[in-house]
Amino acid sequence: MGQLIIGIDVGGTKVAGGLVTLKGRLVESRIVPTHADQGFAQSYIQIVHLIERLIRAAGGKHNLRGIGICAPGPLNPKTGVVINPPNLPGWRNIELAKMVERQFGLPAKVENDANAAGLAEVLFGAAVGFKDVFYVTVSTGIGTGIIINRKIYHGQNGVAGEGGHVSIDYRSPYRCGCGTLGCIEALAAGPAMARRARVRLEQEHNMPSALREMTHGHLEQISPLMIQKAARQGDRVAKAIIDETGFYLGVWLAGMITLFDPEAIVIGGGVSRIGRPLLDKVKNTIPQYTINRFAVNTPLLPAKLEKNVGVYGAAAVFLPSGEEAETGA
Repeated sequence: MGQLIIGIDVGGTKVAGGLVTLKGRLVESRIVPTHADQGFAQSYIQIVHLIERLIRAAGGKHNLRGIGICAPGPLNPKTGVVINPPNLPGWRNIELAKMVERQFGLPAKVENDANAAGLAEVLFGAAVGFKDVFYVTVSTGIGTGIIINRKIYHGQNGVAGEGGHVSIDYRSPYRCGCGTLGCIEALAAGPAMARRARVRLEQEHNMPSALREMTHGHLEQISPLMIQKAARQGDRVAKAIIDETGFYLGVWLAGMITLFDPEAIVIGGGVSRIGRPLLDKVKNTIPQYTINRFAVNTPLLPAKLEKNVGVYGAAAVFLPSGEEAETGA
């Protein structure tokens, strides 16, 4: 059996690929554009070309255990079918795993990108040594993965783990893209942070703020990165937005702890890079909103594999029992 795995991370703008060892070391990586606007056929050509290059880099198919592919949902990991991801036009009911297996004569598996990232963090990243982990990535949206005994929990229909679409405020004026009011994604993801900052500055138009200066008065340009920078400068509005976001995430994660009682929570994504001001608020909020008296001791671990997490995650689906990570993974 081969000692390398091809990991393919399909996104709306790029396809990242790499060769990963069974110990979680990335030995080769490449990126090609997805050409998503040209439809599935062109995107698939890009994926095929990338896999061909990685097979050559591996020294041939005999050195490979399989090809793991992670993609945005909705998809069914049990059948390997990508159903209809919003940022991949034309990808409708694509039997991607079967197509790749036929093309290359190697086993192929398809997994939701957040699930795959969570598994990667358990096998190779921040949560090595833990078996039961709740993974969350907070960026443009909020994605989650439930890892039980170092395996992804998929649920009856393969769509478990959509924690970003759990509502914590059914009276909220903010409707999530999924149609539900008050989803944590609608309240705490990057666009939600920017929206709350903009609304506050529009309502209090005389309040000075570094965010006004950064955007030259064009408040619709506010981004989470700007909020982070402004908060470091002591900006009151930016600090308040981070504090509110940490509170929302804390209330939500308290519910997840009540439900799953995980050994650890791994937090990744662009918003999480705000660091201690955000995570301290999350940590301090959690015990107030859960019946689990052990929650105060649940570790909140910053994700380790941010840069290539998709590639690691795609490869990780071929290691259901897990391996200890090599140093420097």
